[in-house]
Amino acid sequence: MDYAKKSLGLLSPRSLSKCVSASASMTHQLLATPTPRARPYRVSNWERTVRKGIMADSLEDLLEKVRSALLLVGTISIVIDEDGTSVETEEFFQTLEEGTVLLVLTKGQVWRPAKSAGYQLSLSHRPRHRIDVACVTFDLYKTNPQDFIGCLNVKATLYGTYSMSYDVRCYGAKRIMKEALRWTLFTMQATGHVLLGTSCYMQQLLDASEEQKEASSSALHSLCSPPTRKMLH
Repeated sequence: MDYAKKSLGLLSPRSLSKCVSASASMTHQLLATPTPRARPYRVSNWERTVRKGIMADSLEDLLEKVRSALLLVGTISIVIDEDGTSVETEEFFQTLEEGTVLLVLTKGQVWRPAKSAGYQLSLSHRPRHRIDVACVTFDLYKTNPQDFIGCLNVKATLYGTYSMSYDVRCYGAKRIMKEALRWTLFTMQATGHVLLGTSCYMQQLLDASEEQKEASSSALHSLCSPPTRKMLH
């Protein structure tokens, strides 16, 4: 009887409303919790001779993929290659930027700065005290996937204050071919007119020289020929 009363008590409207509200709140929490997405990281071994690009969504996922990629066994630790900061908690790992350069350390290994600055993989940082005189950036983009080349944006900034930009918009492949053929046809027609005019001018020069030669030869012949005398009967 007691068990039946308890069962009937659980089926009361108040108990059912509590169960429904609790399940709804749990469902809301599960749906509201964002799922971490995999982010890219650059991982190097202690000697900095091997570098791997790894996608990971958590610190544990990163450690497992690092062991598989670098063929490591045992306990490993992750530090930031730039300054040796140790990455030990998931909260700190989630604050790292994408593309952060990390260094893997095994037992007995400690972080050391790279010997040559040019060989170290690190994100470039601007000096604190620096005045930009001129900065020119080129941005190549496409507004349509069918574009052959795309568009080029050139932006120039002077002293960090004055800026100017210019967009070079390219056409599609078909339109580029049409424009190229049109300019080729125009060039051929212009070249033909120039050749035709040149040939006519040269022909006139040749004809004039021939006429001068004929005129001079006829005048010379008339001067050299003896006068004819008429005989009277």
